Amino acid sequence: MVFSAAQLIRRDGVASTGMREVAVTAAAPRGSLQHYFPGGKTQLVDEAVGWAGGYAADRVARFLASLPEPTPSGLFAAMVRQWTDEYEAAGFAGGCPVAAATVDCAESVPSTRKAASAAFATWTGAVARALTGMGVPEERAGALATLMISSLEGAIVLARADQDVRALTTVARELGPVLDAAVRKPDGSPAGDDTGASPKAVKLWLGRGCPGGRRQRFRRT
Repeated sequence: MVFSAAQLIRRDGVASTGMREVAVTAAAPRGSLQHYFPGGKTQLVDEAVGWAGGYAADRVARFLASLPEPTPSGLFAAMVRQWTDEYEAAGFAGGCPVAAATVDCAESVPSTRKAASAAFATWTGAVARALTGMGVPEERAGALATLMISSLEGAIVLARADQDVRALTTVARELGPVLDAAVRKPDGSPAGDDTGASPKAVKLWLGRGCPGGRRQRFRRT
């Protein structure tokens, strides 16, 4: 039911997602909602948002594992590719449920705002740890993780508005070199071009030549 709620929120927003619709989508008895979510819709939304943040964080490790040579730009391109794959295959109906809940509830439902903040923090933390593991100094990793996620979220909104993935491919192409330039050698000196992904490499990951084929559709944030 939490998963079903997240899918409906990412498509329709919180206001348009009803408990009855969640039960139908999840093929669950309606009475089970009251049993598992005594706090009603607010509790369900908050748990769906928390689940989405955890899912996004877990995906970071999977993206890294898929890269033949992990780089910050390669990680960001893989994060973007998840969305371009979905939009090219299934259209632009869905967005990020955490962002959707923030837009709908940041002022009106304090618990949901807190859940969204915690979800973004969980995701940002996972990205920051990945960057640190690739040689980005710890003092910069958090800021760059925030830059990556905020750029991705903004590009998702533009892509849905334009019905075009251009905004997504643009942020991957333009931000990639900035991310790779932050990598440092153990002595603190810049790692140089040998660690950074070239524009051609970023294009490979965003295009059909991505090793492993299409990314799995985002059916679980």
